[in-house]
Amino acid sequence: MSDAFFDAHRQILDAALAAIADRGHFSAYPEVPSGKIYGEDARAVGEAAFTARLGTRIDLDQGGDDAAAEPIGGERSPFGLELGVRYPRPDVDRMVPRAGEAAAAWRRASREVRTGVCLEILHRLNRRSFELAFAVMHTTGQGFMMAFQAGGPHAQDRGLEAVAYAWQEMGRTPERATWSKRVGRDETITLEKTYRIVPRGVGLVIACSTFPTWNSYPAIFADLATGNAVIVKPHPGAILPLAITVEICREVLREAGFDPDVIQLAPDTGDAPITGELALRPEVGVIDYTGGNAFAEWLQEHARHAVLFTEGAGVNSIVIDSVQDLRAVSGNIAFTLSLYSGQMCTTTQNILIPRSGITVGGQPMSFDEVAGAIVKAVDWLLGDPKRGAEILGAVQNQATLDRVAAARAAGGRVLREPAPVENEQFPGARLASPLILAVDAADAAHRELFGREAFGPITYIIATDSTEQSIELAAELARDQGAITCGLYSTDPEVVARAEEATALAGVPLSVNLTGGIFVNQAAAFSDFHVSGANPAGNATLCDGAFVSGRFRVVQSRIPVPTAEPTPAAATPAAAGA
Repeated sequence: MSDAFFDAHRQILDAALAAIADRGHFSAYPEVPSGKIYGEDARAVGEAAFTARLGTRIDLDQGGDDAAAEPIGGERSPFGLELGVRYPRPDVDRMVPRAGEAAAAWRRASREVRTGVCLEILHRLNRRSFELAFAVMHTTGQGFMMAFQAGGPHAQDRGLEAVAYAWQEMGRTPERATWSKRVGRDETITLEKTYRIVPRGVGLVIACSTFPTWNSYPAIFADLATGNAVIVKPHPGAILPLAITVEICREVLREAGFDPDVIQLAPDTGDAPITGELALRPEVGVIDYTGGNAFAEWLQEHARHAVLFTEGAGVNSIVIDSVQDLRAVSGNIAFTLSLYSGQMCTTTQNILIPRSGITVGGQPMSFDEVAGAIVKAVDWLLGDPKRGAEILGAVQNQATLDRVAAARAAGGRVLREPAPVENEQFPGARLASPLILAVDAADAAHRELFGREAFGPITYIIATDSTEQSIELAAELARDQGAITCGLYSTDPEVVARAEEATALAGVPLSVNLTGGIFVNQAAAFSDFHVSGANPAGNATLCDGAFVSGRFRVVQSRIPVPTAEPTPAAATPAAAGA
């Protein structure tokens, strides 16, 4: 197989390898949806490509499709648009074996060839970022800017990061080595050893509904780069972005001379799920799962034959101890709570403040005044309908709105109602803004409310005995329930040091005194480790060496090197002279 793709993209791989070594800022794919970068007509072309798919059947011509069965679909945009896209129904009994057959040549290919194919796929995905953005927007409910960035370039960066780690891990062992050992006075054994990268088998990638590309690309590209076949199982509510992704993957694989069934899409419906059936197939050697903790636990119990990587739910906290500029702090927190209507696994749920209050610029301020400042900042941020609509996006699932209503009725003092912000462009959008409730850590009933994940635009501002208790409680929740992010605001270095120690032991990354344009719920590829793998929110991180190294094993063969026959003594010049 040709290394042409690898040669074409070697520079970007080298840059990614350098970035994961020094952890500085690096982005291979521009995050600004500018015509100067992507082409003046790129947005119009991408939107037209998305629109052309509406009401159609997307047939990827996969070996595992049941072409005779009724197609499936049912995605509906949270903004109110009926997508009407249909997909062939997968036949699990055909799809999984077909994946294994297709992978035969793929796993034998060199790491240069596989890496080159992955890099070319990422390049083409980047050129289709606008089409992907509209697909992500109208399946997840993300506003356009967020859908473009998180669904396109940021997801592609995460995929590249996984490819770079895979390249690095596969290269730790040479392909060949000559081994010699003296085993006696007159005997030396020499062996030629060959080391092969042997993939686990079929990789099953189980995607979520809110970030179908950002959360899936690391797994997809880690599997492909290490020689595994891939079956992508999208959430029934967000199939289209991954259908486009798989379509592009198959196109590049075919051009490179490989069977495109190395990667297949396996859509299903909420009424007839196939995820469990796929996960239990013995050919599946790797499973990546993003979603609720209950199914993650099911996979841990039942899919023991496979290597499992999970990202689940958690209870994320911010501790406020003391600040210099409350307006800057409350503005930063307001954006964190509002972005994508709180539907991010990194969104803060609990804000912990001493009931006696804090100091602001060295002056005392009460609990209610601090909580009121946060509410005021949210109201201001969302007060402009156009700005508010873009920040909030739409609610992906009706169940999230139901959860908000239940939280509103369950208890706590309502500081802010979850009133929707009108979206003029999409009047039929499913909407909610942050519900903010004041509760007390000393109240057992309140502890039941904030002590578990409440996914969506639901925030608890919690009165605690002290900053020390706030830190202990945030760490305890991370250890028991899991957490992906934690924030701290303090002007006291000793408090910062205590919080760093407590959160590290709880396995949750800490962000300290963030203001301006950087937020606790953002994670930067090549620098931030998204999910630590050290608490119940997940058992893996995106990305590190461990995320890819378990997807293959190194298996060796060794062959003795024949020793040369000795030259007869009489034939040597020295013997003749004697």
